[in-house]
Amino acid sequence: MTQHDRLLIIDFGSQVTQLIARRLRELNVYCEIHPYNKVDDAFLRAFGPKAVIFSGGPASVYWDGAPMPPKGVFDMGVPILGICYGQQVMMHCLGGHVEGGHGTAEFGKAYVTPTNETCPLLAGWFEAGDEQVWMSHGDHVSKIAPGFQVYGTSPNAPFAITADPARRFYAVQFHPEVHHTPKGAKLYENFVKLAGFKGDWTMGAYREEMIAKIRAQVGDKKVICALSGGVDSSVTGILLHEAIGDQLTCVFVDHGLLRLGEAEQVVAMFRDNYNLNLIHADEKDLFLGALEGVSDPEVKRKTIGRLFIDVFQKYANQIEGAEFLAQGTLYPDVIESVSFSGGPSVTIKSHHNVGGLPEKMGLKLVEPLRELFKDEVRALGRELGLPAAFIGRHPFPGPGLAIRCPGEITGEKLDILRRADAVYIDQIRKHGLYDEIWQAFAAILPMRTVGVMGDGRTYDYALALRAVTSVDGMTADYYPFTHDFLSETATRIINEVKGVNRVFYDCTSKPPGTIELE
Repeated sequence: MTQHDRLLIIDFGSQVTQLIARRLRELNVYCEIHPYNKVDDAFLRAFGPKAVIFSGGPASVYWDGAPMPPKGVFDMGVPILGICYGQQVMMHCLGGHVEGGHGTAEFGKAYVTPTNETCPLLAGWFEAGDEQVWMSHGDHVSKIAPGFQVYGTSPNAPFAITADPARRFYAVQFHPEVHHTPKGAKLYENFVKLAGFKGDWTMGAYREEMIAKIRAQVGDKKVICALSGGVDSSVTGILLHEAIGDQLTCVFVDHGLLRLGEAEQVVAMFRDNYNLNLIHADEKDLFLGALEGVSDPEVKRKTIGRLFIDVFQKYANQIEGAEFLAQGTLYPDVIESVSFSGGPSVTIKSHHNVGGLPEKMGLKLVEPLRELFKDEVRALGRELGLPAAFIGRHPFPGPGLAIRCPGEITGEKLDILRRADAVYIDQIRKHGLYDEIWQAFAAILPMRTVGVMGDGRTYDYALALRAVTSVDGMTADYYPFTHDFLSETATRIINEVKGVNRVFYDCTSKPPGTIELE
């Protein structure tokens, strides 16, 4: 495989470290995030970064046991960019001074004023005066390290931008990776140019390299893949099929909690259009029977997860000679499974995996997407020729409609929900809004309401509609539909879906982890 230039991001605990990596990947630069406590001088030598970025973080350099970079990083002769805490720790290590206390904090939008000095890191900055940035710091640098100069200041950060151009060390107090710093992407672009990156990290190259890697790993052995119909597992399946052909068998577990016509679409697309070896494991009765009378959302999730593993294992055991299991694990899952604090690792999201099956069945893992972010997976899907409408699909949870049906799940409620959700998504598509929305769905509420339709009284279900915008699914804001759209959509649902007489729209913003209903 081609050896790409590599950039190392040393993570000091910032909640937006992943955004740094995303900005760099957008510039076709390969980078990896590693926690500070996993990076020592031996790691640096093995990794061989062409440049290093220190992330932000919640600590103070004066805390006992404060996060620190390895001493050898400053002797590697490669460019280093320190961000927020990364700036402070750089100054602290190189002979500067950091202060805390009243009057030094700065949170939210701020403006940086340029000094009379010029720096190639800031090409394209300050063309129209001060630049807006996003600050989030309690301490601030009060004395810069020897060799550094000041290139920008803000009201509470006298050394908002500093650099030692001779050593190619750069440090900023703000966060260039967030969209509240409008020219942050330009700063990263300048940094990777200064470091000499060729920008050769493309999905075309990744496709060719990964196909070669899969063939080398698998040889002539057989691979099984859990295919959900979602973007991640589907791109995994198509990439593996291109690499090893009939050595791959995909198992599609149909748990009866999919959207209207979805099972048929998955089978038609992958078995008929791509000619994959596909087992359609139709186990609706098993799942719905186990969920009968269950209302607690966490019990639902665990029940579905347990049965999914059992069903997948049953069908996978029918494939003789399978030695590998393919999973659609993504890079954010890999990052989240590494414990920053040194404690037990966080469990990778269950809907990206098939639980403990690799150990149970003695299978080796194939994870061709584990270096990619979600937007890169979509780009790879386009590179593989998957239809645009499929690649751009909104995320759908592994437990399916079970978590969009609060309270007890019944066949009647699922049928109502499927038809109502289909009308809602059809409305969004007709109005040309689908690609503006990260995720939209209907949920059937565990309540009935009295209403009048025509000259008769009804006692039917209430429905909630949700639509959110998001950059990465970590946080979300509601989509501002017009009243005309909501009125038209509610009217269609009530007219076309028997069993619904009232429709609500959820217009709340959501923090991480609460985009779905339960």
